[in-house]
Parts: sequence; C-alpha cells; structure tokens
Amino acid sequence: MTDEILPADSVVSAAPSPPPATGVMPLLDHLSELRNRLFKSVLAILIASGVGWFLATRVRNYLLDQLPGHKAQVLGPGDAFFIQVKISLTIGLILAMPILLYQLWAFIAPGLTAAERRTIRPWIPLALLLFAIGVGIAYLVLPFAIAFLLSFTDNQLVNGIAATPYFDFVTTLFLVFGLIMEFPIVLYGLALVGIISSTWMAKNRRMIILGIAAFSAIITPGGDLVSPTVLGITMYVLTELTRLAIKRSGR
Repeated sequence: MTDEILPADSVVSAAPSPPPATGVMPLLDHLSELRNRLFKSVLAILIASGVGWFLATRVRNYLLDQLPGHKAQVLGPGDAFFIQVKISLTIGLILAMPILLYQLWAFIAPGLTAAERRTIRPWIPLALLLFAIGVGIAYLVLPFAIAFLLSFTDNQLVNGIAATPYFDFVTTLFLVFGLIMEFPIVLYGLALVGIISSTWMAKNRRMIILGIAAFSAIITPGGDLVSPTVLGITMYVLTELTRLAIKRSGR
C-alpha cells in the first residue's frame, strides 16, 4: 500500500503552532530602556556637576554676599567640602535639566499614540522654561527672604549663621521653586485623562487658592513670609493660564 502524498498546504497546517507570546521580553525590554535612561540621566548630572564644581566657589561667594558681613561659620572640618559638593550638585541638576527632560520624553514617547505625542511634545520645552522661571524667581526672592528672617535678630539674638543650614536653605529654595513650577504640566495631563476640566477649575477656584496657599507655606524652606507669598502668587497665575490652555483644548 503506497503512502498518500499530502498537499503542501496540509503539511503546513499540520505543523505545530508557535507558543503564544508571554509578554516577558517586552517587559524586560521596557525595564532595560528605563535602566538606560536612568543611567544617561545620572551621567548627565555627574558631568554637569563637574562643571558646577568649577563654578561652585563663585556661586558660594555670591550667596554669602546676601548675608550681613558676607560670611558664615563652618562648625565641622568637613562642612566646607560638603557645601562645595552640594552647590556643585545643585548647579549640575539645573544644567542637566534639558537632558533629563529629553530622557523622560524618550522613555514615555514610544508608549503614546501619534496624537498623544503631538499633544505632549510642546510641553517638553515648556517644562524647561517653567523650571528656569522657578529658579529665576528663587534668585530674586532670596535677598528679601534672608532680610526678612534676619530682621528678627538683635544684640541679644545675634545672627551668627552656620554655613551648612544656610546653604541647605538656599539650595532647597532653588530646587523647590524650579520643580514646583512644573505643576501646570501635571494639571494639563490630568485634564487629558479626564480627571479635571477647565469648568471644574473655574467652579473650584476658591478651593484651589486655599490649596495653593497651604502648599506654598508648607513646601518653602526657612519659614519666611516672602517665599511662600511669591510662590503662591506665581502658582495661581500659572494655574489660571493652564486653565485657559485646557479650555482652548476643549476640555
């Protein structure tokens, strides 16, 4: 009895089908991409901080010029070194911000649709501008904040300022103002996913103002009145501008 020759298509159909994709590789690829983006971000901060090291002494002296006598006291043998490192890292973070924003965009963009990428792309350079505005406002606020805080000293309560707390206050002030100014992007993102709308923001304006006032008082270092007042006013103005942008987008 002769063997029956099957048609080619029957042979193909009889072949075992490949196992279904488990999704493990995409997850691993995603984690690998995240690792690469984080590595590049950290490397950018370190390189920019190396540049900041050469600028740190000049920046330190400018910040000390805001104090009466233009001096602050170090209390430990390593304080001056760690202050230099802290200023260098702060400068590095500010200088590396364009690269950090690009790495963030490059990580999330592949998961977005073409329409979503077109919507979000203009906010990336805007995020850099907002960060620069925040740092600039902190730069302008700093002398007034220090003058307000030191106005409570006298001959009995002298202003023998320790260097480490002072530079902690200054670097925190700059980073807080810079990072908080990114909040309009968060508001716009919440509008995109339907959590808030321009109508909701208009109806709840009083609650938003109260929340901004409380947040500004809590987040700003030092306890002065100047920093939270300026931060709160700036946040409210940006909130209204963001509301108008959300309204123009039809949300």
